[in-house]
Amino acid sequence: MSVLVDEQSRSEMLNRLKRAEGQLRGIQRMIESGQPGIDVASQLVAVRRALDSTYVHMTVSLVEQELGSRLGGDSRGRKQIGEVLGELTALLAKVR
Repeated sequence: MSVLVDEQSRSEMLNRLKRAEGQLRGIQRMIESGQPGIDVASQLVAVRRALDSTYVHMTVSLVEQELGSRLGGDSRGRKQIGEVLGELTALLAKVR
């Protein structure tokens, strides 16, 4: 796989990671202040989902980029690629 060149996808991924980073800092504060374990656990689940979602977004974006560059294509081809990637995204979301 190559480097993700789509600036919008890169920006979205960075924003997702920054939100997750903020959530992690919040979890650290929760632990330091002695918050109940169930509250900490629920926040950990939220961060984990955010990271999983970012991973799926990155994977689909890279596959889309690679397919687009290798297959080229007209608008019909791009539409078909988009449909397949939509299905891939749905499948990967269920794995989480």
